Amino acid sequence: MKANGPTAPRPRRDTALRRVAREARPFLRARTGAVLRLAGWSLLEFAQTFLSGYGVARALDDGFLASRPATGLCWLAVAAVAVLPSVLAARGVFGRLADLVEPLRDGLVRRAVSRALGGALGRSGDVSTRSLSQVTHQSEIARDGWAGLVLTLRSFAFTAAGAVTGLLALAPALLLIVLPPLAVGAALFLATLPPMAARQRAYLAADEAYAAHAGELAASVRDIAAAGTAGRTVAESGALAEAQLAASRSLARWSAVRVLALAVCGRFPPLLLLLAAPWLLRNGLTAGALVGALTYLTQALAPAVQALMTMLGTAGGRLVVVLDRFTNAPPPPEDDPPQAVRDSAPPPADRTAHPAVPAPAPSARRAPAPVAELHEVTFAYGPRAQPVLDRLSLTIAPGEHLAVVGPSGSGKSTLAAVLAGVEPPTGGAVRWRGRPVRAADATSVRVLLPQHAYVFSGSLRDNLRYLSPDARDREIADAAEAIGLEPLLSRLGSLDADVVPDRLSQGERQLVALGRAYLAAPPLLILDEATSRLDPAAETRAELACAALPGALVVVAHRLSSARRAGRTLVMDGPRTRCGTPAQLLRSSALYRDLAGLWEPEDADARGGGLVPDAQDAAAVAGRLGTVGTGQDASIGSGNEDEERGVRSSPPPSPV
Repeated sequence: MKANGPTAPRPRRDTALRRVAREARPFLRARTGAVLRLAGWSLLEFAQTFLSGYGVARALDDGFLASRPATGLCWLAVAAVAVLPSVLAARGVFGRLADLVEPLRDGLVRRAVSRALGGALGRSGDVSTRSLSQVTHQSEIARDGWAGLVLTLRSFAFTAAGAVTGLLALAPALLLIVLPPLAVGAALFLATLPPMAARQRAYLAADEAYAAHAGELAASVRDIAAAGTAGRTVAESGALAEAQLAASRSLARWSAVRVLALAVCGRFPPLLLLLAAPWLLRNGLTAGALVGALTYLTQALAPAVQALMTMLGTAGGRLVVVLDRFTNAPPPPEDDPPQAVRDSAPPPADRTAHPAVPAPAPSARRAPAPVAELHEVTFAYGPRAQPVLDRLSLTIAPGEHLAVVGPSGSGKSTLAAVLAGVEPPTGGAVRWRGRPVRAADATSVRVLLPQHAYVFSGSLRDNLRYLSPDARDREIADAAEAIGLEPLLSRLGSLDADVVPDRLSQGERQLVALGRAYLAAPPLLILDEATSRLDPAAETRAELACAALPGALVVVAHRLSSARRAGRTLVMDGPRTRCGTPAQLLRSSALYRDLAGLWEPEDADARGGGLVPDAQDAAAVAGRLGTVGTGQDASIGSGNEDEERGVRSSPPPSPV
């Protein structure tokens, strides 16, 4: 049984035009003064339109047809002189136009940049390339379309008002002939706008998709060549290009439909007026009024209507679609799961495939969630490339100090990049604080310092506060003292001194980056050979300062002394890994003994011998492994992880 109560009204569909209108109303209200000034200048155009037809009618009826040529010439002079103020009006109109157009473009660019920054933190993918299209191509479309629409609407409104007022002044019956074809043509034209807007939206979506794909290709050319996926990439590019071409053709077909509407609006009114001329003349219309009406239709109203429809059909539809893409906010980042859910989730097993990586000894009470976890992580640079990381599992507890050592090409920098979320793993899972890695959490969880430190032109204070904008001078001074920045600070003179990156040594750049990370005090600090240009004493001071922070510290070691300062050490030799304390690794890892300058003969077990230190054998081992020297400060590897198997030649990752 149907309810007798009133039926709730159906909500109106939230179309692109309505969304744009909601944004446009406050924009225009805030610029009411500019709109009124623009309308004031346009009144001169209204007067020029009115006098053009009315002057011709009076020149004929009161002048030439009445045998008073002087009067006719005076009325024609009035119609001609009325053009001069319209020239002055054009200058004033363009001056006021900038007050409406430039703020729109500036606002769109700010919105696109803000969305790109938010998307870079909240989501991965092609946000930046799409935002680049919005900042450059689409914002210019919006500015040009808005400027043309304002000029055309203003011209049509005041020209039509002048023409209609003139027709009423000549003979009200003229409107019965002129208005019906204008209404029919306008209705037909408006009916084409929704499909035109849909086709325009499809075209812009195809353009963004192709721009995003091209941006990805530009950054992955070497990977595509190395992985042998050129054929598939060409096919994907061709499919996107075909989609863009199809959208463009569909848009062009609908544009042709406007021709009929333009013909009805622009050509039919003068034709109907000529057909009705005998009837109008028999009913009292004068010859001058008929010529004046034709002047209004052919010289004012028809051109204004055609310009308006052309603008609305091309730039107008494109403007609505483009503005809708700016007003349509992206989906917010996913909410974090409740704390109870996160706490109840069991952490993954802490182990490696070859062999297990022991975790720190459990405490009697419940341990806090690990700051970072790798669970069966595999990473390879390409579908057919040998894995650099092979099913590696690792747990890093809060406050832990972990060193990563191994020969050049063993995957140390790759591990740092995967742990920092810079490179997504090929397989397995990376978690921060018990949750899957999200770009939105990056700045609040970890700081990655690569070997090549990032220092920008500006004051030393700004460089140190790059990750901590609210840091006070006292905190900056404490960081400088802890890291060892006093010599650089003394040489520059003050925190406000300008820093020229090219005038700093590589070691000074690394100290600035280390001071920046110390100020940020992240839960996870990863030093990927970030102290490689410091002398042993400066490196020790900086590492101990970072280790004293409450967060976890992961050091890709350049010298073995870095490993001996750590609580645990991860030894990497490609996919083969072993983790433990330095004392444990001396007993269980032959590679660690080699790196430490200790050599165990092949028949040691047969002779019952233990570890035999030998300087000559250690030097031979160091030469075979590509190390420099032996003992406490033996340099591990070449100090440059670009020689890892399959590592792409790309700029160093951002320090954030």
